[in-house]
Amino acid sequence: MPVRILIADDSEIFRKGLRAMIEGEPGWEVCGEAVDGVQAIQKTRQLTPDLIVMDLAMPQMSGLDATREILKEFPKIPIVLLTLYLTRQLNEDARNIGIRATVSKTTMDRLPDGIHAALRIQ
Repeated sequence: MPVRILIADDSEIFRKGLRAMIEGEPGWEVCGEAVDGVQAIQKTRQLTPDLIVMDLAMPQMSGLDATREILKEFPKIPIVLLTLYLTRQLNEDARNIGIRATVSKTTMDRLPDGIHAALRIQ
């Protein structure tokens, strides 16, 4: 069974790139996409993905706020946070919320490693 991944990012171009990267990895598939935090919560309920790749800055609801809501209902879903500006403080805040890995959008080649790490921490 492939690992089913939900992508949540407000940029369509970025989502397409993420989809191509994820689906290029053996055993991974994108089960859905969300354009904001509210939709990420809805899609999680509908699709019950195995992992979520969540952008930090999205309209209507941030990735951190959406993560808090998702983990209340689905505490075991690994979430990988993407952000353009990864700081030590953001990384710490993300871990405290329950996010399993953080990846800077400037180093997207590290995303597969972040996903593998998040899947191992079960």
